[in-house]
Amino acid sequence: MALYEASLRVRHECPYRSISERYPDLTIREWPLSDCQVLEISSEETPTEELLAEIDELGTVLHESTDDDGYHVVTQSCLCSLEESIVDRFEAHNCLYQSPTIYRQGWEHYTVVAFDEADVRSLLAELREDRDIDLLSKTSIAEKQVPHSMLAPVDRLFDDVTDRQLAALQLALESGYYEQPRRTSLRDLAEQTSVARSTYEEHLRKAENKLLSNAGQFLRLVTATTSTNPLRSEQPASVDQRAD
Repeated sequence: MALYEASLRVRHECPYRSISERYPDLTIREWPLSDCQVLEISSEETPTEELLAEIDELGTVLHESTDDDGYHVVTQSCLCSLEESIVDRFEAHNCLYQSPTIYRQGWEHYTVVAFDEADVRSLLAELREDRDIDLLSKTSIAEKQVPHSMLAPVDRLFDDVTDRQLAALQLALESGYYEQPRRTSLRDLAEQTSVARSTYEEHLRKAENKLLSNAGQFLRLVTATTSTNPLRSEQPASVDQRAD
């Protein structure tokens, strides 16, 4: 099965278009998380007071530095302005979004991976209906070549996993439940909590199931580049073939 990696840039009204247009040397990289986004902002020039004030308005500053390479800052902000995200359109066309999104000079730069070239074409056709689109590259990924951008966004893996399920999973992991041989049992794990064994096991199993379900699309992506299944033995040769 062939995979396709497409890089495109999009111009439309978005939260960071204005600032990236007014400061052409500015580069903004965005990593969306479950309830917020992390922005890495860099500039080769010394920032003006006006730029610093605008960056402060984007969110909470987590890191800030200035050196020979220029100005660098990391901020965290809410996703309240991104409810109708373009990422939703990617998913509707079976295209996997690969973060980060890069904003520069008024353009948003995205990379997506698809299992079918037709999905890329249909995605581009829909996007062109209401915004400017430039397809920068479209590459067919050869068999056994897993693209460098196939790192699954961490927040996607934990979608819909509740706090109690996460706590059950963390306790099991830290206690050696998943080691071989196991260093603990479900009974011992439950005794470290305030819930019954059956309740703890339910939390743990639901967490495991959700993690595997969320990772399924990325597992499919990786195995799509493998031509053979290592768990299936090759069919034995027929009598006629052995005779040859």
